[in-house]
Amino acid sequence: MPRDVDPKKKRKALRKLRKAAELAERGEGPPLSDWEQAFLEEVEERIETYGSAFADLQKGSKDEALSARQAGKLQEISRKARGKSGGFKRRSLPKSNAKQLDPDLKAVTESAPQSISEMAKPKRGRPQLRVISSEEPSD
Repeated sequence: MPRDVDPKKKRKALRKLRKAAELAERGEGPPLSDWEQAFLEEVEERIETYGSAFADLQKGSKDEALSARQAGKLQEISRKARGKSGGFKRRSLPKSNAKQLDPDLKAVTESAPQSISEMAKPKRGRPQLRVISSEEPSD
C-alpha cells in the first residue's frame, strides 16, 4: 500500500540512488560489494513501487522516502563509489601545550614530585603541634 510521500523527496532519493550506482559503474573507487549493489536495486524498486523504502514509521518520518539508516547507508555507498575514504574523522590535537602554560606555572611544576612513588613517601620526623592565635590567618 503506497504511502503519501512528497514527490520532491521521492525524486531526490531516486536521483541519489541512481547517482551512486552510476558512480560505482565508472569505477572511480573500490568496487561495490554484492550486498551494496543489491541494496541500491531493492531500495530503488521499493521507492518506485510504494513511494517509500520503509514501512515502519518508527524508523523515519512518514513523508520521507528513505529511513534514517537507509539514508546513512546510501551516503556511505556514494562516498565509497566516489573513491573517498569513509570512516570516522579524527580531530588533530596540538603537539604540545607547553607554549600555552603561564610562566609562573613552570616553577610550580618543577617543584612538584616527579613520580607517584615520591608522592607516596611519608614525611620523616615527629608530628608537631602548635597553637594558632586568632590573629594568625589559618591555612
